[in-house]
Amino acid sequence: MSVLENLQSERRLPEPGAVLTLLKPITWFPPMWAYLCGLVSVGANPFDSLGLVLLGVVLAGPLVCGMSQAANDWCDREVDAINEPDRPIPSGRIPGRWGLWIALAMSALALVVGWQLGPWGFGATVVGVIAAWAYSAEPVRLKRSGIAGPGLVGLSYETLPWFTGAAVLSAGAPSPEIVTIALLYGIGAHGIMTLNDFKALEGDRQTGVESLPVVLGPERAARVAAWVMILPQIVVFTLLAGWGREWHAAAIAVLILGQIWAAQVMMRDPKGKAPWFNGTGVAMYVSGMMIAAFALRALGGAG
Repeated sequence: MSVLENLQSERRLPEPGAVLTLLKPITWFPPMWAYLCGLVSVGANPFDSLGLVLLGVVLAGPLVCGMSQAANDWCDREVDAINEPDRPIPSGRIPGRWGLWIALAMSALALVVGWQLGPWGFGATVVGVIAAWAYSAEPVRLKRSGIAGPGLVGLSYETLPWFTGAAVLSAGAPSPEIVTIALLYGIGAHGIMTLNDFKALEGDRQTGVESLPVVLGPERAARVAAWVMILPQIVVFTLLAGWGREWHAAAIAVLILGQIWAAQVMMRDPKGKAPWFNGTGVAMYVSGMMIAAFALRALGGAG
């Protein structure tokens, strides 16, 4: 693109619908849900601090997660031109460098909002913003690794917002039990992110992104992803049973069995069935998160 064409693109405003598509509202659910799990796990009454609750949900979802999606799409614009050329940036519906400006503006806004949540909330926001850019942007671009990339996203989507919700509502560091469960679900989310990489298989292969589907192939990557999801939940089940929350542990055991069944269905056609698994196995996974949060609540939260 010439200098003149670039200037003309900068003067064109993005389409409003394209901006919303860029921020991918469907991806906001996991961190918002994890933040709510954090609130539940400390046993606090959210109606006593409704403003902090709503602010945290908006921060975790539309702001930090939405910003991470914008940053990722900007940094992935060449990959998306191969995989999904109809996306807002490669299609030109978000022209010039507007994708970058949107991601930077939302990063700043997230930090401003995070400041309103006190030191724990602000610290978590700083970590979330840094993680988003480290995942997508050069020279770090952890997305190139099928281990580090999904691991960072899993921890950012599940562990970090869970920890934040618990810390903000209790005005202090959460209990070791809460941190342990939040960490386990963040580790398990690595498998969810690996399955999400199936849709970008061809573009990743052509641009040197070593996702697990590229490195291992679809069948082995799907099997690894399923086990990475299930094994941390088995640890959660064992811990809850040991802490005297047998009914909560039993409910999580049922959900684990459901995910094993869903994984077996997925293995018949790993690449084709990965989206189906994301609508079944992942739904059971996040349901177990909330069950675990209520179990922690019964244990006394952060006390």
